[in-house]
Amino acid sequence: MIVPLTHVLVLAGALLLLGIWCAVTRRNLIMILLGIEIMLNAAAVAFVGASLRWQQIEGQAVALFILAIAAAEVSVGLALIVCIYRRNLTLDPVEADRIPTAQF
Repeated sequence: MIVPLTHVLVLAGALLLLGIWCAVTRRNLIMILLGIEIMLNAAAVAFVGASLRWQQIEGQAVALFILAIAAAEVSVGLALIVCIYRRNLTLDPVEADRIPTAQF
């Protein structure tokens, strides 16, 4: 049984709203990165649902490309977060914005 497109789009919209909420309201860099990842997965779900509805393979190819981009984004993002944590000893995005001063 094929799931109706409206159900898939409602799921994608709910994931998108959850990702936006997580990225905007959290005060932790890892949770912000997780929210961005959820938003990318929402786009992938929407593309897969549309490709199943119209029987086109391009939507699934785009979803696979989105997942590859999301994996690269997470790896680079986590590397940056580790560097920020080592420098500031915090994951607060406000503290990560400050530039450390040189001490002589």
